[in-house]
Amino acid sequence: MSENTPANGTIPADFWFDPLCPWAWMTSRWILEVEKVRDIEVRWHVMSLAVLNEDKLDELPEEYRDMLENKAWGPVRVVIAAQQLHGDDVVGPLYTALGTRFHNNGEGPTREAVAGALKDVGLPADLLEYADKDTYDTELRASHQEGIDKVGQEVGTPVIAVPGADGEQVAFFGPVVTPAPKGEDAAKLWDGTLLVASIPGFYEIKRTRTQGPIFD
Repeated sequence: MSENTPANGTIPADFWFDPLCPWAWMTSRWILEVEKVRDIEVRWHVMSLAVLNEDKLDELPEEYRDMLENKAWGPVRVVIAAQQLHGDDVVGPLYTALGTRFHNNGEGPTREAVAGALKDVGLPADLLEYADKDTYDTELRASHQEGIDKVGQEVGTPVIAVPGADGEQVAFFGPVVTPAPKGEDAAKLWDGTLLVASIPGFYEIKRTRTQGPIFD
């Protein structure tokens, strides 16, 4: 039996995020809704938009390049430091605190917002110091690469991995959705995700986005 095969009826869902990404935030709120209506276990992992784009900075718009170089490293470094020093269980709550401040409250990825998020979940304030340090960059890159190895190179965040037909993980970018579905709608989207993951050779469904993230 694969380590990814559901045990005791609980289905594992691995979720890679960068707290800066509003679309990853939408998807993360959806999967937390799924936890309320389906027997799943979400396992949170960091990925990094800065790492994802570091080899193509010259090709990016100036504003986005500035964001990656000056704002993207700090939050993921703080999350990975919290994970390394305080365990996997802090990652999800810290992400929720960061995303709520960054996106719902409109604070953006500021040092003040990160400090506030640490306080919100009762983590030590001195974790903020890791925003400017490469202490755990090896672990950050390893976490990022784990997700990318599962899904492939031509994607962004979020990445989710769920059991396929044989129990081995199948990973996708997305689902990209706004606003985050709730209740039975969340369940139906989850059921559909498992369905397409069960089809060998399935890769993508896509359409043009006509609406921005709705934070509710």
